[in-house]
Amino acid sequence: MPGAPRPCVTHPVSCPHPPGAESAFPAPTPGLPILIIPERGLRSFDIPFRLPGPRSPDNFPSSKVWRWNPTPARWNPYSGPVDQKLTMESGPLEGPRTTLERVSRVAVFYELTKPGIAGYVMVTAGVGYLVAAGGQADFLPVVWTLLGTVLATGGALALNQFVEWELDALMERTRSRPIPSGRLGPREALFFGNLLMLGGIGLLFLAVGWLPAALTALSALSYNLIYTPLKKVSYVSTLAGAFPGAMPTLIGWSAATGTLNLEAGAVFAIAYLWQLPHVLSLGWLLRKDYARAGFYLIPRSDPEGRRIAWHITVFSATLALVGVVPTWLGITGTIYLVGMVILGTGLLGLAIATLAEDRLTATAARRVFLGSLVYHPIFLILLLVDAIRL
Repeated sequence: MPGAPRPCVTHPVSCPHPPGAESAFPAPTPGLPILIIPERGLRSFDIPFRLPGPRSPDNFPSSKVWRWNPTPARWNPYSGPVDQKLTMESGPLEGPRTTLERVSRVAVFYELTKPGIAGYVMVTAGVGYLVAAGGQADFLPVVWTLLGTVLATGGALALNQFVEWELDALMERTRSRPIPSGRLGPREALFFGNLLMLGGIGLLFLAVGWLPAALTALSALSYNLIYTPLKKVSYVSTLAGAFPGAMPTLIGWSAATGTLNLEAGAVFAIAYLWQLPHVLSLGWLLRKDYARAGFYLIPRSDPEGRRIAWHITVFSATLALVGVVPTWLGITGTIYLVGMVILGTGLLGLAIATLAEDRLTATAARRVFLGSLVYHPIFLILLLVDAIRL
C-alpha cells in the first residue's frame, strides 16, 4: 500500500511490529514461507515468518520477496538475524512464470556451463580432429565430436560448481556464480550437470567411437574427483588439473583416427605445459581470494613468490623446447616452427622477468598470465594452418 509504514521484520517472536503496522496489515497470516535470497553468495533459506496482514495483491503482491543481506556467523535459525535487515525487493515469489522469467532461467543454466571455457574446449578438440585428419574430414563426424565435447565439458563444469558452491561463496570472483548467488539450487545444478555430461559422453560413444568417449569421461572425472579435492590439500593440484585441461586435443585426435600416437602425445604435452605458467601466474594474482576458500594453487610456504617465479620459468623453458617437437615429428612445417619459436621465446622472456626482483610482483605475474592467454590460441592457429597445408 503506497505510503503505508513498513513492518519491522527480523523475527516473528523477538521483534514486535512498529506502531502503525497494524493499519497497513490488519491481520496476521501464520506460517507463510518466504524465500531468503542471499546478496553475498550464501545459502538460501526457506523460513516461515508470521507476516502481518493477509496475502493479497493489494498489500503483498506475489512479485515481491524479502531479501536479506546476511553475515554467516550472525545468523541464528532460532532467534533470527542479528543486526541485519530484510528489505522488500522485486522478484518472483509464486505463481506461473512469465516468458521473460523462463528465458532468464535458461540463461542461468547456460551460465552454469561456463560457455566461454566450454566453447574454447570444443574449438581445441576440433583443431585436434582436423590436424589428425590432415584437413580432410567428413562433416557429420566433426559435428558429433564438437557437440559431444561441448556438452560433456559444460556438464563437468556445472558439476564442479555444484561441488564447490559453498567455497565459491567465500571468494569475490566466484560469489556471483549461479548457485552461491541463489539464482539456482544445488540439486538443480547437480541434475543438469550430470544430464549434460552423460549426454555428451553417450553421444561421443554412439556417434563417434569408444576412445573419444572414454577420454572425455576420464577428463571429466579427473577434473571433479582428483583436481577439485586436491585444491584444498596441495599445490600438486595445479599439476593434476593440467591433465584434464590438456585432454581436448586428444579427444579430437582420437575421434578422427580412432587411436593415439606419438604425434598426439606431443600436442598433448604442449597443452599440458602451457597451463602451468598460466595457472601459477593467475594463482599468485588471486592468492588472497583463493586463500579465503582454502585453495592452494601455488606453494603454501612461499610468501614472496620466489619458488613460483622459478617454477614459471622452468615450465616456460620446457614449453619452448617441446613446442617445436611437432615439426621434428613431421606433422607441421616452417610456418609452425617459426611461429612457435617466437611464441616460446616471448613467453620465456616474460617468465625470466619474474626473477628480476626479490619477490614476485603482481606486474610481472600479470604479464606472464596475459602472455599465456596469447600463446595458446596462436599455437592452435599455427598447428591447424601448417598441418592442413602439409
